[in-house]
Order: sequence, then structure tokens, then C-alpha cells
Amino acid sequence: MSHAELDLLSKQVSECRRCPRLVAWRERVAREKRAAFRDEEYWGRPVPAFGDPASSVVVVGLAPAAHGANRTGRMFTGDRSGDWLYRALHRAGFANQARSVDVDDGLALENVFVTAAVRCAPPENKPTPMERESCRPWLEAELDALSELRVIVVLGGFAYQQTLRILASRGHPIPRPKPRFGHGAEVEICDGLTLICSYHPSQQNTFTGRLTEEMFDQIWHRARQLAAA
Repeated sequence: MSHAELDLLSKQVSECRRCPRLVAWRERVAREKRAAFRDEEYWGRPVPAFGDPASSVVVVGLAPAAHGANRTGRMFTGDRSGDWLYRALHRAGFANQARSVDVDDGLALENVFVTAAVRCAPPENKPTPMERESCRPWLEAELDALSELRVIVVLGGFAYQQTLRILASRGHPIPRPKPRFGHGAEVEICDGLTLICSYHPSQQNTFTGRLTEEMFDQIWHRARQLAAA
């Protein structure tokens, strides 16, 4: 994918209004704001992907957080899940810094592309099946355009299921029976393309110890190994 292609796709994503419930919710959140961010101007639109357009590793999350990416306009930026993700990417050599605060914080990614199955912040982090499918073409377009793609890291079961649907529709052989989602599970899709499962770095997982930084680091170490193979 060229920078021009990425810029065009990002523009198209940010203008999407396909899902009335999500449009209403993201814009309501942007108007009402959280008290801690009351002086900030929220993005309040669909959030485009972020990263290196020549990546061999792609990260697929669930959706923007209401007061994270829906506020900042950049995937996994401005919330604790993003703090976890970009710290881990920095430790693994995929990011130039561990800091992820806003679009002007200087963060740059190398050989990794960060996206999500749904581009608007959904109420209670729960997109409907219709919203999931309405958003599907954006992820499809990105996966199709990443010509160097070798590794897909899915964060959580929602991203796992949607990524498998897309790969199957593209004619990739999905193992049968379909492998169960689990942290560290790997699915070899075809020669040279592997899917790695990770628990999502949500507070529900990180605060409870279900996901530790050591566990998360193992995912990115493996992704780098596979990307270099």
C-alpha cells in the first residue's frame, strides 16, 4: 500500500455514516465529553487505521474507545489499552516510542499497521452484527492492500472471528474444525500468512491479571519472528 492509497482510504473511512446508531453515539460522546477532557475537541468520527503502509504485521482490534480514539482520532491512542499496546510495540522494536497520547505526540510505527474490525466507538463496546458487517469493507480493503502482509495479530475474540470471516471470503483455507480463540494460539492460514491470537489489552484483562505485560510481549516477539522468517 502506498502512502497515497492509505491517505485516500483514511479519508473515506473518516467520512463514513453507514450506521445510524454508531453515528449518533460517537457524536453524542464528542459533544458531551468526559470531564477530564472537557477542554479538548473530540474527533467524533470513524477512526482510520494507523501505521506503516509497507507493513508485514497488522494488528486488528475491536473498535475505538469512546474517550480514546474517538477523542484523539488515532487508533488505540489516548486510553489505557493503547498505552499497553504501544508500550509493547516499542519494547518489540515496532514503535519509536512508548508514548501514545494524541496525533501530534511523535509516535511512528515500523513494519506494523494498527486497525480495527469496527471504526466507530460503539455503546458498551458492543457493535451489532449489522454494524460489524457494514464496517467490514474497510478492513477488507486494508488487508487486500497490504501486499507484504505475513502476520495478523488479533486482539480479542471479536477481531478473531471477523478476520477469519474475511480471510475465508478471500479464498484462504481456514482449518476445520475452526481453531478456538486463545491467547498465544496461532492459525496458519496459508504459506507465509499466520494469524496470532492475543487477549485484548482492555482494563478488564490487564487489571485482573488475565493479560500480563510478559504475556503480551510474547505475542510481539513471535510476530517479529514470523515476519522475518
